[in-house]
Amino acid sequence: MSTLELKGVSKRYRVRGSGTMLALDDVDVTITSGRTLALVGQSGSGKSTIAKIITQLERATSGEVLLDGAPIPRRGAALRRYRQQVRMVFQDPFASLNPYHSIRHHLERPLRLDKVVPRAQIEAEVVRLLDLVRLDPGATIDRRPHELSGGQRQRVAIARAIASRPSLLVADEPVSMLDVSIRLGVLNLLADLQRSQNLGVLYITHDLATARHFSDEIMVLNHGRVVEQGPSDDVILNPQHEYTRALLAASPDPDKHFEGAAR
Repeated sequence: MSTLELKGVSKRYRVRGSGTMLALDDVDVTITSGRTLALVGQSGSGKSTIAKIITQLERATSGEVLLDGAPIPRRGAALRRYRQQVRMVFQDPFASLNPYHSIRHHLERPLRLDKVVPRAQIEAEVVRLLDLVRLDPGATIDRRPHELSGGQRQRVAIARAIASRPSLLVADEPVSMLDVSIRLGVLNLLADLQRSQNLGVLYITHDLATARHFSDEIMVLNHGRVVEQGPSDDVILNPQHEYTRALLAASPDPDKHFEGAAR
């Protein structure tokens, strides 16, 4: 079991001609194996900045990032081991996969780099990963990304993210660029993997309907500050902050949205 914590994290960006911009202001976040935390807010609220700090694509201006109580490494082999434990599924499945390489290459690469299985077992592990994300290995493994649909590409991206057997997964708006008709299937896949692999998941979204149905807890972010946090049903059914109420008013009814999926 792993726990990732952001404690008092703030992030300032330099803005040419305007000094600095405060993107995150004293934020606390905890992600634990086996549970999903939904981070909700409008564009510009700071959601993706948190994702970049967790994955060390950005560094916090102040505050601490801890994995199992220890500060996360900044460089070298230790940082690489950290990144093996914390993986990210990006928003855009069209940009996150290299168009020049086959699906086989995309999945073999993390297996080789992180030495997940012996060399002789890599082929079988690629097949297992494709099965896990419900893609037909025979019809997929030697194709290139442009030959797949958006939903299939995102499934490949998820398979790549879990190839190194991480304990924590950051899913940054993972279905926002997919057709509405296939979003639920990808979210159900992520939920199944979270349970079967005992993953801790940070699900970043602006959609409170999916946040309620696919997370244990919801954190609402506005202008870089946490304005509300609690169990998913509590936040949705009894919102305390006016910003949360405004987001709910602008969202589809969660129960109607998933009425068909529950049958």
